[in-house]
Amino acid sequence: MTAATPAVPAAQVAGAATVPPAPATGAARAGKAPKERDPYLDNAKYLAIVLVVTGHLIEDLRDVPAAHALYFFFYTFHMPLFITLSGHLSRNWTFSPGKARKLISGLAVPYIIFEVAYALPRLIMYGKLEISLLDPYYLTWFLMSLFLWRLSTPVWQQLRWPLVIAVVLSLLAGTSKLPDELSMNRTLGLLPFYVLGLMLRPEHLAFLKRPWVRVAGVVVLAAGLAAAFAFHTDIATEWIRWRNSNVKIGVGDITGSAIRLAMLTAGAVLVAAFLAVTPSRRTWFSGLGAATMYAYLLHGFVVKVVERFYGGLHTPWGVALVSAFGVVVATVLCTPPVRRAFRWAVEPDLSWAFTAIRRPRPAR
Repeated sequence: MTAATPAVPAAQVAGAATVPPAPATGAARAGKAPKERDPYLDNAKYLAIVLVVTGHLIEDLRDVPAAHALYFFFYTFHMPLFITLSGHLSRNWTFSPGKARKLISGLAVPYIIFEVAYALPRLIMYGKLEISLLDPYYLTWFLMSLFLWRLSTPVWQQLRWPLVIAVVLSLLAGTSKLPDELSMNRTLGLLPFYVLGLMLRPEHLAFLKRPWVRVAGVVVLAAGLAAAFAFHTDIATEWIRWRNSNVKIGVGDITGSAIRLAMLTAGAVLVAAFLAVTPSRRTWFSGLGAATMYAYLLHGFVVKVVERFYGGLHTPWGVALVSAFGVVVATVLCTPPVRRAFRWAVEPDLSWAFTAIRRPRPAR
């Protein structure tokens, strides 16, 4: 659940916010205009965060069949979409000093801040403070997993068949009960989508923008939604959460691996369909798509508050109302006032904490 140019800062991953323009330096002083963000990717990130927020808001209404079907449909591909975009925007990541610093300030430090922040309500309500920096709580797992995926980027860029290897690792992850630390089940289970994003090239995205592909995308999404309404009660919800082993879900490894491969395939197809129908032109929400990490990290507090007032909303009309509210929440949390108020937590300025890279002195 953050968040573009090829050399993208850590804060500009899918689900991350863009950093405000810095004082003119380097290329700007040399008379070179900064490269403009791609509205297509920002549009996709905004629409994706709308699905994430709405999915979390309707989670407590799943006793209503429509809510359960929508929840299943969203969860089949909304985080795979976010992760694919993250991989695509990370394809030029290296261990250079500047990017390593942004990895810390854009992911590691916000992860610590929000791990503590989401633990405080439990302290207030239940008098119990539980903080485990290695065991992500609630939606912070995405920051932990993205940190690890980002670190692995140079490895995937050098393998001959990176996507095949990632899929094999994903399937093998389901055969063991991995520890909750480092969100290992999700990190390995959803890894193929990050690698898929790394492998995407501009010509692939251009293909998705062809008129007939856009039409096919609409058909695929409609078919996926219809399938979710038809079969959402026949498939265990844990399959779309990617957080448990096959045995814990209640199936053997052969069956579990087949289901996981089917979920990976369904997720990839729906991601492609979603990107096909995403507007490529600049829209009113393109600028909001540059700040989706704010919506991702902050909406959990809204969810925890409003779900306590769902008493009369367990109806189809209630689900529709909450879904509309999700669009509003996702939009507001990406706006400039929210970004100014919470930049200290989502995009902290840690320039004071870094120094010039220390290199070993040559032996005499």
